[in-house]
Amino acid sequence: MQVLAAKLVDLDLTASEINALAILADGRGRTISELGAAAGTRPTTLTSVLDRLERRGHITRGTRPSDRRVVVIEPTASGRLVSGTIRQTLAEMEEQALDGLPPEAIAGFHTVLRALAEVPA
Repeated sequence: MQVLAAKLVDLDLTASEINALAILADGRGRTISELGAAAGTRPTTLTSVLDRLERRGHITRGTRPSDRRVVVIEPTASGRLVSGTIRQTLAEMEEQALDGLPPEAIAGFHTVLRALAEVPA
């Protein structure tokens, strides 16, 4: 994460903020619990990260029409732009790391990543 943060130093974001925005890069809103699970962070810890991102205009907090008690975090236009930069940087880092490996090794790597993403927290 430190290498990523160093590559993205111009964004002036902490590693936790980068992680949250990377998760939101698909533009899909998530509850604080969903975002916390994806980030591997407790919702209470995530609150200060979200406060900072909201102050910078990168996210909004809203509610679901079906349950107004649920807080949904969504990226703003600014947040989508920044998260796109984060995702692009991640893709470039992955490409550099996997450069020269045979296709079956890369496929195996992606299989392991998907399996790890599906492990319950």
